[in-house]
Amino acid sequence: MDRLIYTAMTGAKHAFLQQAGVANNLANASTIGFKSQMHRFEAVPVLSEAMPSRAFVVDASIQDIFDEGPILRTDNPFDVAVDGRGWIAVQTPDGGEAYTRAGALEINVNGVLQTKSGYIVAGDGGPISIPPDNNVSIGPDGTVSVIPTFGTPNVVNVVGRIKLVDPPEADLERSADGLFRLRGGGGIVPADERVRLSPGNLEGSNVNAAESMVQLISLSRQFEMQIKLLQTADQNARQADQLLSLS
Repeated sequence: MDRLIYTAMTGAKHAFLQQAGVANNLANASTIGFKSQMHRFEAVPVLSEAMPSRAFVVDASIQDIFDEGPILRTDNPFDVAVDGRGWIAVQTPDGGEAYTRAGALEINVNGVLQTKSGYIVAGDGGPISIPPDNNVSIGPDGTVSVIPTFGTPNVVNVVGRIKLVDPPEADLERSADGLFRLRGGGGIVPADERVRLSPGNLEGSNVNAAESMVQLISLSRQFEMQIKLLQTADQNARQADQLLSLS
């Protein structure tokens, strides 16, 4: 009896946790550059001589899905989508480096290029400063150029180059702020010349809203089934007690 309870109890717990994960994916179906997550479960035996035949369910891993999202045309000179593999490097408040594919950029009050979330975009020589009264152009290789709106026309000045990287996906982990970092929090990924940008575009979320809704319904039914098993185990225990009392 208790073997059924172990399986149903832990199954219900992790089905509920997986529902939360799918709901988070669904909530970010329209978030620029968002990468979905998938929970993987497995059955694990209870390591005890007293209960060697018992097993329970554990959340074996949370896997990030790095599939590319759809490319959305915006024609905004500050919008860039990573074309294929690769990441945009940004500076974190603690002085470290993190990586994102959310290429909606802007200029902050200090004239420095940053993401919409407020993270400074890493350049080949540090932060990229944009002088005032200039039109900005970002090239496929990450080069940031400016053209003055006054004086001599068509004078193009290069002010920096966005740092683009391509670390192995297995070495990346998602942080609480939504950015990706190297596992263990150590090291900085060197720039990769092969990574290209698509100016005037943004990469959408790779979450399939319809598929996530179906998965959410399926998980809800799985949770209800596990609860039903617990109720069945309780009924069986009550009936067993009645039979024992009669005997």
